[in-house]
Amino acid sequence: MPSETHDPGAETTARRDRAVRAAVEAGLLDAEPVTCLLDVAGVRASAAALTDAFAAHLAPGTPVLHAFAVKACPLVPVLRLLADAGLGCEVAGPGELALARAAGLPAERIVLDSPAKTPEELRGALALGVAVNADNRQELERLDALVAAAPTTSPIGVRINPQTGAGAIDALSTATATSKFGIALRDPGARAWLVEAFVRRPWLTRLHVHSGSQGVPLPLIAEGVRELHALAEEINAAVGHRRVDTLDIGGGLPVDFASDAPDPTYARYVRTLREAVPALFDGSYGLVTEFGRSLLAKHGTVLARVEYTKVTGGRPIAVTHAGVQLATRTVYAPRSWPLRVLPYDAKGAPKTGPLLAQDVAGPACFAGDLLATARELPELAPGDVIALPDTGAYFFTAHYGYNSLPRPAVHGFTTAPPDGVRFAPVRPAQSTASLVEEAGGAFADALLT
Repeated sequence: MPSETHDPGAETTARRDRAVRAAVEAGLLDAEPVTCLLDVAGVRASAAALTDAFAAHLAPGTPVLHAFAVKACPLVPVLRLLADAGLGCEVAGPGELALARAAGLPAERIVLDSPAKTPEELRGALALGVAVNADNRQELERLDALVAAAPTTSPIGVRINPQTGAGAIDALSTATATSKFGIALRDPGARAWLVEAFVRRPWLTRLHVHSGSQGVPLPLIAEGVRELHALAEEINAAVGHRRVDTLDIGGGLPVDFASDAPDPTYARYVRTLREAVPALFDGSYGLVTEFGRSLLAKHGTVLARVEYTKVTGGRPIAVTHAGVQLATRTVYAPRSWPLRVLPYDAKGAPKTGPLLAQDVAGPACFAGDLLATARELPELAPGDVIALPDTGAYFFTAHYGYNSLPRPAVHGFTTAPPDGVRFAPVRPAQSTASLVEEAGGAFADALLT
């Protein structure tokens, strides 16, 4: 059991400070002025917190697959690390499926979700034995033909939209009345159609729901799971036996970007589920979860050199090498995706001193490429280092190629007492030659003839 003094947020802070200093000393910011760090111990701790939270309350012997949402951090070494911690993968297309397979994930620990699966994707998944969640009626009809043509070991389910409402960020709320995902449960006739679909198809054995992620409160997530469980009970009653045997309850645990502490925790999430759907934990159904951001966000940090500082119209500005290419959501929607900016001096030590309101800008050639506006920080100077914490999911792993800015290197790190830090390569920095190749360099004359 953790001690009463155990503080995961403080431990995250301490490891990060050590890693920043070590990264500077190791010259990781010399060849390239921006690099990214992943805290291996933090990732393992998040995976353990997830599995422990459910294991503490599920009936013994309940089948559970915690499938990491690959979209949150599509890096093969990360998927391999999570697999070693007991997690599977949730994929949303052939690219993510290939990454999961490259990381060594067996088919039975992979779930395929996507609202736009092609016949080839479905056929390939069914041949492998990967679990598939159908998104809509037309996809279910497509599966009818594929299952009839070739037997499969794939568990197959249907995604529903419980239409329970939106959270604080509309774009990430997937249970609205008009969401593009799943079969809308409250539309006229939809519920009866779903029940009949399961009655007619013995190979349908799962139901899936995912109500959204950042900005969606826990009670709203739990309400969607409650609707899912009630539908499973209705289907099984109509069939006359336990046709639906597994509930895929998605993910969606939000992240607090203002602190190093994990909040809400997986333990709190499970408590919320137990209050809303107590029967979910009685062993009647196997469970699948699909968490992404909450597993990785806290354990990623972008480091960037301050290249220049200036004052324009009375506004102090620090120009850095980290901007829209890494923190795309923050730049385009800063109110929904605020990031902390942590200042370090040129040697990698936390920077202190009188606070000054200053902008922190990225390198891209448009005025809105700002990580922070009028942020109170010790006065930044050329050569200083800024750190952007909480960026391990959907930030530097979802590169935006504005100005052909290259993808930065990613290094995993582990710490050892008293001050040792070991770095391991996760992804190399993108080369100029690679950028040219991606931009059609081999076909330079193609449009001339």
